[in-house]
Amino acid sequence: MRRLLFIANAAAGTSDRERRDAALEVLREEADVRVVETESVEDLVDALAERDGREVVIAGGDGSLNAFTTALCRLGDLGEDPPTVGLLPMGTGNDFARTVELPNDPALAARVVLDQPARPVDVLVDDEGMLVANAVHIGVGEEAGRIAAPWKERLGKAHLGVLGYVVGGIAAGFGQQGRHLEVVVDGETVGDPSRRVLQVAVTIGQSVGGGTRIAPDARPGDGAAEVVISYAVAPLKRLRYALHLSSGTHTRLDDVVNVRARETVTVTGLNHQVAANSDGEHLGPARSRTWRIVPDAYRLHSPEETE
Repeated sequence: MRRLLFIANAAAGTSDRERRDAALEVLREEADVRVVETESVEDLVDALAERDGREVVIAGGDGSLNAFTTALCRLGDLGEDPPTVGLLPMGTGNDFARTVELPNDPALAARVVLDQPARPVDVLVDDEGMLVANAVHIGVGEEAGRIAAPWKERLGKAHLGVLGYVVGGIAAGFGQQGRHLEVVVDGETVGDPSRRVLQVAVTIGQSVGGGTRIAPDARPGDGAAEVVISYAVAPLKRLRYALHLSSGTHTRLDDVVNVRARETVTVTGLNHQVAANSDGEHLGPARSRTWRIVPDAYRLHSPEETE
């Protein structure tokens, strides 16, 4: 019988606990399941250190996946004999789960854990050791995430948290004037540093903000990261970019650069510091940040090939 370590959010509400219990019932039909509730990365580190060979199942969203990979990094397990994990989408946006086509229903996702193979997934690590499981973005995306955060919390009480992304996106889109950034991919400058940038996204997954397909060509297990740079700063171009972004066709526009990174991505503010949003979490301003691709960091049960 398979042995699973089921990691859940200790602060989950009643409805989330009901969905979680339904998924647990499915898993227990075919596996020995140990349940651990965590409140912090430190709790996760302790739980993973004592998993005793059990496969991990995470009940959560992109933030929970980020915490899991961060805990692996602290344990020194990232990329070394990659651990196997299952993901039950129970976050607000569940963007990474969308990329690998996991069912939204945690009970159905539990069947994926039991029935589907585990496929390789990459992650990003920045120069301060911060992990990115899905996507990091700078510019209008970071501002939208910062504005959305309190709205997600307020609307989440009515199970409408995903609308917080909409509020943030609209507010940031109107106010963003762009900034001068240098983007270096695998040692080579891409784009034009003399032009103002609306947004830079570096991704393992395809979508952000509850389904916006910022990097439609991303493949989480191909050993590369997608880099998307938009120069759509003028009002009409911002509108055009937003309309194409909603359908995932923005990378075809003449003021968007889309390249693939195999080793590193560095973003530098040429005359100011820049903040970033990593898997929904705000990263404070810095003059420059570098992200390194870690291939095959872990293996994820999924119904869709991620290579």
